Amino acid sequence: MTALYETSTALPGLRHGFFGRLGGISKGVYASNNVSFATGDDAATVRANRAGIATAMGRDPTDLVIPKQTHSAHMHRTTEQLAPDEMIEADAMVTDRPNLLLGILTADCTPILFADCDAGIIGATHAGWRGATTGICEATIAGMVALGARVDRIVAAIGPTISGPNYEVGPQFASDLLALYPNAGARIFIPEGGVEHFDLPGFITDCLTAIGVRTIDRVGGCTYAEPARYFSHRYATHQQIKTGRQIAVIGLT
Repeated sequence: MTALYETSTALPGLRHGFFGRLGGISKGVYASNNVSFATGDDAATVRANRAGIATAMGRDPTDLVIPKQTHSAHMHRTTEQLAPDEMIEADAMVTDRPNLLLGILTADCTPILFADCDAGIIGATHAGWRGATTGICEATIAGMVALGARVDRIVAAIGPTISGPNYEVGPQFASDLLALYPNAGARIFIPEGGVEHFDLPGFITDCLTAIGVRTIDRVGGCTYAEPARYFSHRYATHQQIKTGRQIAVIGLT
């Protein structure tokens, strides 16, 4: 199996990758590197795709930890491999254990990989609009700091995600967002003849900057705009088809 992924210059020396939809064995609308059991794909195929991800990172499949994501601001401190029937519910994980791979699934939401290389502490975050606006980035940084990281040393890499031009949200969303974040007006815009759109990765960048993260890298393209390269839930919904999920992974060396 050939697993294709993109990397960040902000994470040198770390095992990491932002995988797209290519490189697996899934068929049809899930082709080819779907790593989600919850989308309707064959379970054995998904397990094989996940194993390929771990192998591409130089690890055993049992080292790959993937949570059940709930679009929340819940962060989990991950200390060990999961048993076959074990599940954690979280939208972010942090660890200082060198034998683990942290994996986050997305299909438009923003994957973020974090590291304080000096402290040997990493994090992985799934940031949809709900998580981003309720503090998932802040929770991730707090979890890393609790392990011994320093905010001024933490670097962040934002992976493939839906872009503002393709993320229509409407006036109610915009109103609700600005009520919570009055300074977020620059991340809401109205294209000619359209309604409000939201720049999710830009908003996340603002949140990370406000926390004190100094280095923020952007990796990959817009998931909606490149359906042959990435899974996109919104694109699939507009096409009235199903789709899979891609993964972002990070591990210490």
